[in-house]
Amino acid sequence: MANTEDDRRPKYQRIADTLRQAIQSGEYGPGDRLPGENDLMAAHGVARMTARQALGVLRDEGIAEARKGAGVFVRAFRPLRRRGIQRLARQRWGNGRSIWSADIEDRGLEVDRVAVSEESAPDSVGRVLDLADGETVCVRRRRFVLDGKPVLLATSYLPMPLVAGSAVTEEDTGQGGTYARLAELGYEPAHFREEIRSRMPSQAEARQLSMSAGTPVILICRTAFTEEGRPVEVNEMTLDAASYILEYDFDA
Repeated sequence: MANTEDDRRPKYQRIADTLRQAIQSGEYGPGDRLPGENDLMAAHGVARMTARQALGVLRDEGIAEARKGAGVFVRAFRPLRRRGIQRLARQRWGNGRSIWSADIEDRGLEVDRVAVSEESAPDSVGRVLDLADGETVCVRRRRFVLDGKPVLLATSYLPMPLVAGSAVTEEDTGQGGTYARLAELGYEPAHFREEIRSRMPSQAEARQLSMSAGTPVILICRTAFTEEGRPVEVNEMTLDAASYILEYDFDA
């Protein structure tokens, strides 16, 4: 028996559901071209705008991507599973490994843009880091690219009096990254707090992350604290929501 509630939905949503089910069943695999607007018009007896809206739904969900002059394809990029607890374990960065090693397995990760500078901290960051008047921060801006796809923009703020003259102020912080260097300086992170929210991207963010129209970003703000509770880093991250699965695995 037909679902009358479903029948009242716009035609483009029903067409999108049909395509989504075909992708989930394996009829269309990663990288496969989906039926075009003309195909959908003929198969479903709808106007071009309706067919275009149906394909737009899949693009907005991150399931499909448009390729200029070629059509709409099932997205081939495999989402990154971000293991929020394991990646920050001391035995990982303390042993010279990147915190990304918990997430990427054998996939190719590149930091293709790095900029390090000394700046005045934004008011919100200054409050969290409890900076004194006139104290500056070391700002580290990076873009992370996985399997050729930009997935993350990150900006870290660290009190300059703590890290001045150390590898933290260099583009390459060395094995174990910033947290290993902080530990060598006597400010080993012992506790982390992450705050997560979501919104639509700015034009600059969408461009830098090569995002499809309609895809939101995930914002993660992480603060690192020493054993004594001193905040030593604020890291503001912008993630392409279609590229990530956030995983938190912990005991009750």
